[in-house]
Amino acid sequence: MLRIVLMAGTALAAGLPAAMAQEFKVGFITTLSGPGAGPGTEMQKGFQIGLKHEGWSKDGDKLAGVVTKVIFGDDQQKTDAGVREAEKLLDQEKVHVLAGIVWSNVALAVYPKVIAKGLPYVITNAGASQFAGEMCHPLLTSTSWNNDQIPEALGQRMNQDKIESIFMLAPNYQAGKDMIAGVKRTLKGPKIVGEDYFKLGETDHQASISKARASGAKAVFIFAPGGMGVAFFKNWAAAGAGKDMKLYTAFTVDWSTLPAIGDAAVGTYHTMYWNVDIDNAANKAFVKDFAAANGRNPSHYAAQAYDGARIIAAGLKATGGKFDDGPALAKAIRKAKFESVRGPFAYNVNGMPIQNIYLREVVKGADGKAAIVTRGAIFQNYKDAYWEKCPADKRL
Repeated sequence: MLRIVLMAGTALAAGLPAAMAQEFKVGFITTLSGPGAGPGTEMQKGFQIGLKHEGWSKDGDKLAGVVTKVIFGDDQQKTDAGVREAEKLLDQEKVHVLAGIVWSNVALAVYPKVIAKGLPYVITNAGASQFAGEMCHPLLTSTSWNNDQIPEALGQRMNQDKIESIFMLAPNYQAGKDMIAGVKRTLKGPKIVGEDYFKLGETDHQASISKARASGAKAVFIFAPGGMGVAFFKNWAAAGAGKDMKLYTAFTVDWSTLPAIGDAAVGTYHTMYWNVDIDNAANKAFVKDFAAANGRNPSHYAAQAYDGARIIAAGLKATGGKFDDGPALAKAIRKAKFESVRGPFAYNVNGMPIQNIYLREVVKGADGKAAIVTRGAIFQNYKDAYWEKCPADKRL
């Protein structure tokens, strides 16, 4: 017993516990298994490149001059699994920042756990409308978007295309409802002739496509992230539906799903805040390193997670490496200046980005393969539709 006490005393004198106390911990929840693993693993890859560009590659390396540990959690695209991972990271690992999360229903379930701890919540994908409005909080910052922003821009494009009628498709969860609400908010000309909410994770869309055809719609809008979107396009091509109806998508065609979708997406339009062809130094470095590591272009999931890692580092720098005060660190993250891959953008008082939303078209590239090209901005410096519902005492 005496020997153990002496050893403990020696360790204390050497400053080991003090060093451990100075370790900055970041928890990152994403979807690494199950049907939603495509977007989830893409976010992990982008986050890791962002950390690397800030000087961190492994536990023990320094982020913003502070020894840092990063712990990844897998929510399996399930709310209960997401909550368990959050509790593990918050209560056992005692992280100082919780980041990530692909799915809005998971992000909503995790939200009260993080807020109760008084820690920064940096969301790198999920954009539930509640987060922009009544559930906004100084601890919450998004590096992606409010769900409605992207389809609102697409609705504007549909007006310009002067289509007569449209049928809406989306999975039956919060983000799906927000996406259709976003299109409706800006849609002024086309008549909505039907809506179909399919189950989250659906891989057989033949029934939905049949409903759209039966409605007589001249166009279809679909929100189907990850594997849902790949499956939809296979059904769409097999049905020959593109001969009768124009197709608009949101978060369905991206650089991670495009190799599997292929030519079926050529000629379709979607909207996004970013693309690989955005011309700035940060984006060029990010795209180059991602492509070198993965053999293809990154998607927006990777881009916004990359920004997430860098904004956490920028916030930590702004506090001088101090992280014990969660609200102070959250404020520093929200106010931090860094070069985003999307170019200049700012934060609204609710923690949602104010950013450009671009039209993107899928075309045949010079190599004969499908490619995504930017066709100009539909909206510039665009605010979400809910920020005025953010309570005054929760604005930052």
